[in-house]
Amino acid sequence: MATHMGKALLKAGHQVVSVNSRTQEELPLDADLYIIAVKDSALQEVIKQLSNRLTADTLSFRRGQVKDPLLLHTAGSMPLSVFDGYAERCGVLYPMQTFSMDREVDFREIPLFIEGNDPCIRTVAESLSDHVYELSTADRKYLHLAAVFACNFVNHCYTLAADVLQKKGLPFDVMLPLVDETARKVHELHPKEAQTGPAVRGDRNVMQAQAALLDGKAKDIYELLSQSIEEH
Repeated sequence: MATHMGKALLKAGHQVVSVNSRTQEELPLDADLYIIAVKDSALQEVIKQLSNRLTADTLSFRRGQVKDPLLLHTAGSMPLSVFDGYAERCGVLYPMQTFSMDREVDFREIPLFIEGNDPCIRTVAESLSDHVYELSTADRKYLHLAAVFACNFVNHCYTLAADVLQKKGLPFDVMLPLVDETARKVHELHPKEAQTGPAVRGDRNVMQAQAALLDGKAKDIYELLSQSIEEH
């Protein structure tokens, strides 16, 4: 995500003056905005280290002359309060998208969810995306949860499907037209209205026969999802 956001910042006309990571040699800190894009478990420590550097390093002479730099994190499930005690100017810039290094994305089409009182947050967000929304920490938790269902769990279901096909020597490619049409339909219909298959029809003979072909967690997932579809 950090790589794609960096590209989007450059495309929007911003100057990227520093990139720091575990694999990138540390560069001098001298920026007006710092975007912290790390895994949730490392966020608090990175904020602490960055705050200490900004206080003690080369930017210290600028204090009192210009505003302190703005610090933003990009985590969907982490609160704004992680900056408490470390930054006066801070906020959240959360892009609702799945990112992979080898796949290009159009940042202008990605919904960006922001939090924080500094007006610069919206200015930066709107320079990157045409779809900017304000969302509190409490509500962003639910947005992130919905994304797990809509993306991560769905992708795992693709993995389970690929496992079933592999046992019979079939490539996952045979699923792609079905996957693509399923995704296209929810652009026009509510997901509940687009639901098809044996569970929504209540076809227990088919469901029992299919469940019998599975074992372990895959069978549990099949039965639980079928039950959820029936009851929804």
